[in-house]
Amino acid sequence: MLTARIDARAGSASPSGAARVPWWSFTKTALAAAALTLVARRVLTLDAPIAGRAYTLRHLLQHRAGVPNYGGLPEYHEAVRRGDKPWDVEELFERVGVDRPDFAPGEGWRYSNVGYLIVRQLIEAATGRDLETALRILVFDALDLRSVHCVATAEDMAATAWGNGRGYDPGWVYHGLLAGTPADAAAFLHRLMAGEVLPPALLEVMRAAHPIGGPLAGRPWLTTGYGLGLMIGEMASAGRAIGHSGGGPGSVCAVYHFADRALPCTVAAFAQADDEGLTEHEVVRLAGTS
Repeated sequence: MLTARIDARAGSASPSGAARVPWWSFTKTALAAAALTLVARRVLTLDAPIAGRAYTLRHLLQHRAGVPNYGGLPEYHEAVRRGDKPWDVEELFERVGVDRPDFAPGEGWRYSNVGYLIVRQLIEAATGRDLETALRILVFDALDLRSVHCVATAEDMAATAWGNGRGYDPGWVYHGLLAGTPADAAAFLHRLMAGEVLPPALLEVMRAAHPIGGPLAGRPWLTTGYGLGLMIGEMASAGRAIGHSGGGPGSVCAVYHFADRALPCTVAAFAQADDEGLTEHEVVRLAGTS
């Protein structure tokens, strides 16, 4: 387990390692921050329909657009298992039926990596840059988080903390996959929550949660919701948690800000495991330490 903890005392941080680790779906928080930065700059619009579609950027960021996901496709999991080259985006869209929404925008909630691929496309089109360059310009350079980069090839994956024994091609993570140290993951979320990335009004919009449900078996969640690129809810013994969990072949992660603690803190945990609950329980434990 690799961890990092930052609390409200200036400069207080306690990382357990400097290795770069895959951020998996915590990447969505960075994508949302970048997209909302472009909203703040009036380059993107949060609530206007996108390119003739019925859904908006807000819908995409909150998984309320109805965009189908590839997680339920048996052929997706079989292709990954075989080590196939990732499908191109057009084939992906055809296979998931991107023009056949699961529900009308705003009328439901369903987690969608494909929706975040569309967010990636919007960011790249708006900036005229590839994803890594756009994220560095919009988010990471200003925070001086130098370990954070996109993982694009199997060789890039092999250079992360636990290697790439399965030969996984990160191109299957269509919205993009960031890797960085646990300390930089915690620092990014902590400073995002402190208002160093977005104007106050947009930060509040980002943190406004759409309720999803109650407890999750084997995990510390008592209530669950989703903001814009943020998993939000109550965690047992830790109070309100804002951040993101994630996982992929070979590792899992959880990065959360706990504002209800006597000393508000942000904690990141990364593990060579398959159960996101393992890292979620670890961040709760670390949030309770002084």
